[in-house]
Amino acid sequence: MTWQRLYQVLLAVLLVAAVSGGVTFLVRRSAPPGVEVLIPTPTPTEEARAYISGAVASPGVYTVPAEGRLADLIELAGGAVEGADLNAINLAQRVRDQDHFHIPRIGEVTPLITPEPDKININTASLELLDTLPGIGEVKAKAILDYRELNGPFETTDELMNVEGIGPITYEKLCDLITVGGR
Repeated sequence: MTWQRLYQVLLAVLLVAAVSGGVTFLVRRSAPPGVEVLIPTPTPTEEARAYISGAVASPGVYTVPAEGRLADLIELAGGAVEGADLNAINLAQRVRDQDHFHIPRIGEVTPLITPEPDKININTASLELLDTLPGIGEVKAKAILDYRELNGPFETTDELMNVEGIGPITYEKLCDLITVGGR
């Protein structure tokens, strides 16, 4: 190969490289810029559903916002009725999901039982609250209320298996979620 031929090959390679670089530059320059899509992350809204009974206008299950207090729950239940003993309870207590609060009347004797957090008292729970338990629908919740009415309060949680339709398998799902004492 002669110098002249080597020179021509080198010139051709440089020309191809220059054209390729120019085309690449033009293509990148003419391409639309990338679009950044920002998806907002949802802010979790915590709510608590709690049961309130006793000396309130409308006992039942209510939903309070995060950081809700017992005073808020009483307000949702239509307020305390005449004769309610609000001095016997802590109105500033935070409400947690599945809590049960009983608002006593003046002179009402309430058992001094240490509350068990996040457990449903099967002796005082409403049909709606019982219906929130796993494996308990409206029919079994009604059966629990009927059993309670006929036989009085449950003495132990495993007595729940005496209710028609609730056997050991259902009880096993419930035993850590229920109590016979508490609020």
